[in-house]
Amino acid sequence: MQIFIAGKKHIRYAEIICETIADSAKVRGTGIAKRTPEYIIAKIENGNAVIALEKDRFAGFCYIEQWGHGRFVANSGLIVHPDFRGQGLAKKIKEAIFDHSRSKYPEAKIFGITTGLAVMKINYQLGYEPVTFSELTDDPDFWKGCQTCKNYDVLTRTEQKMCLCTGMLYDADKKNNSKKHPYSKKVLERLKRIKLTLLKKK
Repeated sequence: MQIFIAGKKHIRYAEIICETIADSAKVRGTGIAKRTPEYIIAKIENGNAVIALEKDRFAGFCYIEQWGHGRFVANSGLIVHPDFRGQGLAKKIKEAIFDHSRSKYPEAKIFGITTGLAVMKINYQLGYEPVTFSELTDDPDFWKGCQTCKNYDVLTRTEQKMCLCTGMLYDADKKNNSKKHPYSKKVLERLKRIKLTLLKKK
């Protein structure tokens, strides 16, 4: 298994990447913004993605998005093909795209929103911390990307203050990013309870 910074030779995987993301969303029953092959190809061509391959077989993928005139970047679209799940590959892909983001955009804050507790755990291990949505980018184009998510009504109902996703942020300028936060586990559990409450109200 190898993880690469995706290049033009990997464009041929764009279709299966989109299909795997869509299938995963159906199985999990969670909201996820739709991606098109054209969008994935653009990320690959710009050098803003990593891809995992087992020889020539697609195994996983993740890409970088820029927001707020480069002040923020997000690692999005993390996916592992079903044939390669349960092997710790998601964490390796996350680490690869995180390192690539810090190298390519050293001044940017790195953030993400997710409904998955496994992804939250990986983010926390990388130094992210749970934050309110107000601490994330205010770039309207980012939030427009949520319109294809089935939980978008929750976001609009709360005036973009929260949703079923948890916001997490890595800020290299904050010294406490290198230390474990004693309340982070409790914060994540509280956020989980809030999301379950919102889901029941739908």
